[in-house]
Amino acid sequence: MPSTSDPDAGERRPEPRSRNWRLIGWLAMLTVAVTVLDQASKVWAEAELSGREPIQLIGDLLQLRLLYNSGAAFSIATGMTWLLTLIVVIVIAAVIRASARLGSPGWTVALGLLLGGAFGNLIDRLFREPGFPEGHVVDFIDYGGLFVGNIADIAITVAAVLIAVLTLRGSTVDGAGQAASNAADERP
Repeated sequence: MPSTSDPDAGERRPEPRSRNWRLIGWLAMLTVAVTVLDQASKVWAEAELSGREPIQLIGDLLQLRLLYNSGAAFSIATGMTWLLTLIVVIVIAAVIRASARLGSPGWTVALGLLLGGAFGNLIDRLFREPGFPEGHVVDFIDYGGLFVGNIADIAITVAAVLIAVLTLRGSTVDGAGQAASNAADERP
């Protein structure tokens, strides 16, 4: 029977996990590193690839070719750039909110890559021609004619794969899912 001195004794809630500032710091550093690398590579691509024939790195399988993409991956939603910009802003807000619960190094890397890639392409949407919020994304890595992407796209793709693997392994953003799984594995 609960004590009369503690009215909530019968309804104890688990303590919320405290913020892991070390992981949030790593997330921020990875986000900034990916964003800076993406933007620097786009400046380089515009300076070196503009007006040139594609540069073959591995025959026709991998080339450098400068393109401006008004759509999403595979040029989907061309002409709806403003909507893509809004979606990216919503994704960034959701990831930042989720990052407050970080407790897993794997999720830290995944969310840092995702944020860095999202910010890299969002900067293009906000500040490149034809203008706010419909700027075209600079793409320059041609994958055998299938699609042309950039560093931000690589970061987003790696993040998606990592998120899928973490989810399949039962890992959660706060690290509780993996901790519970590890504890179950350690029982005799």
